[in-house]
Amino acid sequence: MNFSPQLIALGEYLAGEFDNREQAIGEPVWYVHLRMWQRPVNLFTEDSITLFAEQANVINLDQPYRQRIIRLRQGSNSDTSVKVQYYMPQDPSALKGAGHNPALLNTLTPEQLDLLPGCILTVNQETLAPDRYKFTTTPLPETRCSFTYLGNSVNVSLGFEATVAEFHSYDKGIDPTTGKATWGAIMGPYRYTKRNQYFIR
Repeated sequence: MNFSPQLIALGEYLAGEFDNREQAIGEPVWYVHLRMWQRPVNLFTEDSITLFAEQANVINLDQPYRQRIIRLRQGSNSDTSVKVQYYMPQDPSALKGAGHNPALLNTLTPEQLDLLPGCILTVNQETLAPDRYKFTTTPLPETRCSFTYLGNSVNVSLGFEATVAEFHSYDKGIDPTTGKATWGAIMGPYRYTKRNQYFIR
């Protein structure tokens, strides 16, 4: 399938190794120094670019967490928009460390993933210069990203902005009782800078 320039650019912008060193140094009370990996994986290739994501505190790089699959999918022929669909690995521990050791992803199949039906974003594109974009996401109306993880019900507010060199994460955990954010981008987005580019297969 021929992917749209928008889909290809978004995949390239998201693929890489990132950290928020400057933010963590400037605002250490509010922001932990994190490293994040977003690795291309060979899944859903008929209509999508798919990435495996995880992150780790830089002082505990051997303890990465938040393993997830991000599928960037084109709309139908009459719809040039891009949607972002999230999946949860059925066994996140089996993929722990795959950001740093991508060989762990070689045997991953769609059957090993759980679709998160409400965890979907619409992508909006702003052209900054020729072949340079800013992508911003918004949740679909009337949807809620919720799932069960380690026996607990989890609600998440998802969102990001991406340019060629930066990735801003608005992801927050939401307390299902109070509706208030309990972790993540509570004081504003985590502002990551790309340190290494990974290439879409």
